[in-house]
Amino acid sequence: MTEDSKNNLNASSENIASSFNGYLMLLLMLASIGWFGWALSQLIGNDGASGAGPVIVSLGASIFAFLFVSVGFYMIQPNQGVALTLFGAYKGTDRNEGLRWVWPWIGKAKVSLRANNLISEKIKVNDLRGNPIEMAAQVVWRVTDTAQALYDVDDYKAFVLAQIEAAVRTIGARYPYDDFTHQEVTLRGNHDQVGGELRMELMERLRVAGITVDECGFTHLAYAQEIAGAMLRRQQAEAVVAARKTLVEGAVGMVEMALEMLSAKNVVELDDERRAAMVSNLMVVLCGERDTQPVVNTGTLYT
Repeated sequence: MTEDSKNNLNASSENIASSFNGYLMLLLMLASIGWFGWALSQLIGNDGASGAGPVIVSLGASIFAFLFVSVGFYMIQPNQGVALTLFGAYKGTDRNEGLRWVWPWIGKAKVSLRANNLISEKIKVNDLRGNPIEMAAQVVWRVTDTAQALYDVDDYKAFVLAQIEAAVRTIGARYPYDDFTHQEVTLRGNHDQVGGELRMELMERLRVAGITVDECGFTHLAYAQEIAGAMLRRQQAEAVVAARKTLVEGAVGMVEMALEMLSAKNVVELDDERRAAMVSNLMVVLCGERDTQPVVNTGTLYT
């Protein structure tokens, strides 16, 4: 992206607007009401038509002052901003809480600066290995630049929704869902790292709209229904193989320990054939899935 295109994307930038304290202007409006009441009483009490001209002018001036002042009021709540425009030109943003007042010809657009929590819809994505998976994300975002949010994108809320979906698809295609060898970064096994990358991706995409992301993470992550059964059987097979591998490794260690202790304490002397038979019997006992039944041998291994 060139420098000119970046400048076009960030054409608007928030600045502080000039406005007046609304409570002072409220006193002025009340004064215009009092002025109107005085002029009206003078007009009613004036018997001579010759002296009614100045009173009528005062009456009209008080009405004009009331209407002029009343149009310029607006209220700003906590964590809210009002963007002010003059005949379509952005003049600044007012973030002062309470009752405010500007000239009646100034346009006003309110923008919430509060944090928004959004949970995206479940979308189907192909991971790094091409497996279809379902993903959904939870994002906490807020407006930081009111000018960019209002004037650099058409609808900043719809823009957030579209960019969240695009970012989730990008991150989902960047990593595999799972790695049975535990040698790669995966979506399922590295939530913190992948969630951090999703936040950076979203902040980069939403910067043009003056929006930042406070936190985000995945609320749903699973294989798509068409391959979920096959992947579940694969995971079960991997778990069975891993369990048997651990069981065999432990059994071999116990057999080695038993043979070493028998030799060290001179309990019995075993030749190669008897040693092989003992190893076989111990492995059957330790690795078998069912309880073993002892068999008493009344003879020898050689008869």
